[in-house]
Amino acid sequence: MEENILNQRDIEFMLYELFDIESLTSRDRFRDHNRETFNAAIETGKSVAFKYFLPIRKIIDTHEPDFDGERVELIPEIKPALDAVFDAGLATSTLDYESGGMQLPITVANAAQSYLSAIASTTLGYISLTSANANLIEAHGTEEQISKWVVPMREGRFMGTMAMTEPGAGSGLADITTTAVKDDDGTYRIYGNKIFISGGDHELSENIVHLVLARVKGAPKGVKGISLFIVPKYLVADSGDIENKNDVALSGLFHKMGGRGHTSTALSFGENSGAIGYLVGEENRGLSYMFHMMNEARIIVGTNAALTALTGFQYSLSYAIDRPQGRPLSNRDPYSPVVNIIEHPDVRRMLLTQKAYAEGAYALCLYGSYLADNERTAETESEREHAKTLLDFLTPIIKSWPSEYGVKANNLAIQVLGGHGYINEHPVEMFYRDNRLNPIHEGTTGIQSIDLLCRKVPSDNFSGYNAVLAEIEKTVASTNDADLFLYAKQLSEALSLIHQVTSSVFVAQKKFSPDLVFSNSVSYLEMFGHVVIAWLWLRQGIVAYAGLGNGPHDEDRNFYLGKIQAMKFFFHSELPKIKHWASLVKNIDSTSFDMKQEWF
Repeated sequence: MEENILNQRDIEFMLYELFDIESLTSRDRFRDHNRETFNAAIETGKSVAFKYFLPIRKIIDTHEPDFDGERVELIPEIKPALDAVFDAGLATSTLDYESGGMQLPITVANAAQSYLSAIASTTLGYISLTSANANLIEAHGTEEQISKWVVPMREGRFMGTMAMTEPGAGSGLADITTTAVKDDDGTYRIYGNKIFISGGDHELSENIVHLVLARVKGAPKGVKGISLFIVPKYLVADSGDIENKNDVALSGLFHKMGGRGHTSTALSFGENSGAIGYLVGEENRGLSYMFHMMNEARIIVGTNAALTALTGFQYSLSYAIDRPQGRPLSNRDPYSPVVNIIEHPDVRRMLLTQKAYAEGAYALCLYGSYLADNERTAETESEREHAKTLLDFLTPIIKSWPSEYGVKANNLAIQVLGGHGYINEHPVEMFYRDNRLNPIHEGTTGIQSIDLLCRKVPSDNFSGYNAVLAEIEKTVASTNDADLFLYAKQLSEALSLIHQVTSSVFVAQKKFSPDLVFSNSVSYLEMFGHVVIAWLWLRQGIVAYAGLGNGPHDEDRNFYLGKIQAMKFFFHSELPKIKHWASLVKNIDSTSFDMKQEWF
């Protein structure tokens, strides 16, 4: 079966019809660009993905990284594939021309990497984490640090990681024990252990630049005493030449259920004389700096989850169209020809559910990229600040909703293939395993829900919360098409429900323990996420109805009708679920909170 990776028409719909990315070319930064240059970048990404990553996708999955006690062994095809991404300029496409970039909008750059992410899965993480690492140092480091570490990372000679998690602390960063001792020359000696460090060791680059959270001796306990350090695998002279190996050792590899091309490592810092580290910014402000990279990584995770769901959907759709099996219930003639399984209503239900989840998730991720473009390049300071407010608030939803519902979509892709779905002759079981990592990557869904409800909602006098709901209300108010009125009304009612629930939570906070009040935070995240996705589906529906009104040819007509049907499905089958989640949160349901350890 010839494999369809993504629907190119859907990518174009998102960019040019839903978000009108061409309008960005009126801004000074993007004046050299037009639709043709945007499409050329996307085509380049697609070409690299098909030439270098698709042929090795299954090999990567079946040949996990190995540690022989001295070095990490990866299949040799990974390095030329990653080099091809750098050589094509796709790793640096948003940078200034002067820095070797293309000055592409972030939204277009992410679309240009869509096929790469869909095919390469977390193997592309070597590059995306390197870019996020470089962005952090560029934002908070010194000119010397930028010259020494960022420039070679942009060139693909060095790669980068984030080293936060520790064996005894996990996600509880307040309890990290890695320490930093300042030397007379201004550098620091780092001592401690980190685990689950993606890309923490390999031989794909000349050097690896670890961004390490550690506590300077004498610093306050908790997150307020955390500092951030550049700790390279190899030390680098002022000339840029690689010198001796730093006191950073690979303790071992973790073997994951999916995403096997990207090493997951346990690292030991300072087993001997101490690993030399370079302070980023000021002492005790490390966690705020690291959030620069963490938030970028969270959007990367959500986007990867959406694209993995999309490629699973495309594969199962193609399979369903070509696979003959059974007859409709209305046909009892055993001599009649069998039909392809897409003729069976339950298969269409599973495909439509995947479409609603995956395309809704991808719209959310591209909207996040669009906000990032506006934060950087919008015409006025107020527009830039507004985009930042929206993106900050939506980040936990962008990370978690695609991660949770992308896995559900991939689960349905397996089900569509039936017995063929769970054998590795077809890739849908691999998509599921790859995507199952994403609800854990960069903070679990529970952590994201606490971030949303406890921090993002009340922050700055509810500014982000109010800004997001105002954007949704604007869409509802501007929906004039009679065919969409009922959906706009349903979304308006959902907004009223969110207001009621949110008010109840913060009233209850004055009466009860926060542990009880926020014990249903995941239900709040589910509720809010579904409302945001419904909003984006309504927006897609508005654009699709407008497209139908322009008298499109048959292929486009079918595409628009498919969008409208997916929108209807989400409003009919998914949005009503928020009433259940709302009830749990609003009524401060204590069922799970009251459960005792000994009762398990």
